[in-house]
Parts: sequence; C-alpha cells; structure tokens
Amino acid sequence: MRKRPLLVDLFSGAGGFARGFEEAGFITVLAIDNDRAASRSFMANFPTAIVLVEDIRDVSCDDVKYVLGGVNVDVVIGSPPCEPYTGANPRRKERPLDRLYSDPGGALVLEFIRIVSCLKPKVFVMENVPAIMEGELKSALVKEFRKCGYERIFFNVLRAHEHGTPSRRTRVFISNIPLRPKRLRKVITVWEAIGDLPEPSHDPIIPNHEPPPPFSGKKLKRVIRLRWGSSLIKYEGAEGRMLPNLIKLHPKKLAPTVLGSSRFIHPYEFRLLTVREQARLMGFPDYHVFLGGRDEQYNQVGEAVPPPLAKAIALEVLRYLGLSNG
Repeated sequence: MRKRPLLVDLFSGAGGFARGFEEAGFITVLAIDNDRAASRSFMANFPTAIVLVEDIRDVSCDDVKYVLGGVNVDVVIGSPPCEPYTGANPRRKERPLDRLYSDPGGALVLEFIRIVSCLKPKVFVMENVPAIMEGELKSALVKEFRKCGYERIFFNVLRAHEHGTPSRRTRVFISNIPLRPKRLRKVITVWEAIGDLPEPSHDPIIPNHEPPPPFSGKKLKRVIRLRWGSSLIKYEGAEGRMLPNLIKLHPKKLAPTVLGSSRFIHPYEFRLLTVREQARLMGFPDYHVFLGGRDEQYNQVGEAVPPPLAKAIALEVLRYLGLSNG
C-alpha cells in the first residue's frame, strides 16, 4: 500500500488548507495556531492530528521535533496573517520591508520560515496576499528561504475560482516548487453553491446553518432596496480606498472575496448568509464544522484557504513527490 505523505500545518485556523491536502491523500500530523476557537474546530475536523494552541513564537524547534516523536514530515503548509501586508489594512506600514521585519504580525512569516528550516520538508507552501511581493519584499523572502537551504523559490499566484471555489480570491503560494494546477473551465456561481440548502434551522444535520440575527427595521428597509452586487456599507482600507461590506450577492455570478470580516446578504432573502452558506462559498464540505461563537465561525471561514484550491495545490505537490496517479 502506498505511503500517505505527512503534513504539518502552521497558522492552521479551522483547517481549510489541511482539508484540501487531506482530500488529496495527505495525513495531518501536527497543527499550530494560537486561536482557541479555530483550534477547537481543527481538532473536531482532524481528530488524529496533534494541535498545539500556542503562539508560534513560543514554540521552539526542539518542541516541534519532540511532539512529532522523530517522524519525518514531507510537507509544511501555512497561512501567516496577511493583515500587515494587505491593501485592505489602513494601518499597514508604509515601507514594504518594515512589514516583514518591524511589524510583529508581519514578522510571523519569519516564524513560518524558522519551522521550515527546523523540519526541512521536501516541500513547503506558504499562502498570503499578493501584496507580500511588493517592493523589496520578494527578494527579502527569497533570501530568508535560501538561508534554510532552499535555493529555488517560486511565487505562485493562483485564483480560487479557477479551481472550483465559488468566490473570487487571488493569493500567492510561496513554495520551493512551481505550482501550476490545471484551471477549470467552468466557474461555480453563488446559487449553484448554496441553492440546494434548506431554510436555516437548528437542525444538526447541516451544522453551522442556524438562522442569523435579523436586520433592524431601519436597516431592513435599506436591504430590501439593495440591488444584486451592491453593498450596504463601505469602510476605509489602505491609502484611503473604500471597500464594500454587506454585499447582496448576485445568484448567477461568483461571490466576492470572503474575508474574516465579510458578511453577505442572501440573493433572494432579506437576511445575512448563514455560516454554512458562507462556508459553501469557500468550497468547504458540509461535514467540516466550525466551533466557537458565531462571529468566530464567520472569521474561521473567511480566513481559510479554500479547500478546492488547497486540494489542487496538494495534487501538484503529490506529483512532485512522485506519489501521483496522474
């Protein structure tokens, strides 16, 4: 029987990245994240994985090796926080290099690199926003990975909707291998993704599909007048850009990018999407559960790597490892 490759997931969240890799045949042996609710979700979905609910800065190389018990890991994946780099953050540092070396959140990328250096996997894949390549950042990241012994570094920019996700999301996957998964010709629309779900209820058959809180009277009047694709509110991003939220989804189009702060209005009903509907827009299977408070659940969905895109990447990694059937 063919050996299933072993995976470590850093900044693991609720497990979207790991879900795609597991669907491709990987086994997650270790996950590290300091978010308690997201880590509870990860444990519920991957009960055989060891989950360290810790600030990664407090986890030494010896700690990681001890927990793994001498197991050689094939692949390390991870999604360090993107807030220090994204243009949606009005407080991001002006100089690109300061985002990596001076911002404590941005410097978590260096913690990912530290664990990669410790474990020396055959492949690593780190997800972030394309803005992490701005200015001198790209060459700085190459230099940091080369210190670990990885000479060739690839910045693979992939679009989630081209790989079976019903929402737009462009991200860079930094790796020591090229990642060029085959693009799907057909996109999945909002209604194709959520249209078969029943009315929201507390029925445990479909987890995380509880009715969302209703709009207040004044807000409801505005929601009723809202056209498909329009937003109820806008907020300020970097460089004064105004970004939409509470968008009424167009049923026959892709959903906009799902973020941790995103809330969407149902295309045919005057209500917010449920957590499950929002998870469908990210390509999560219904058996993947989210624990914690409702806002924590929405955040876990929006901060994930979409599982269909993660699976497409995982299949590329399998091919590189010589374990692919294709």
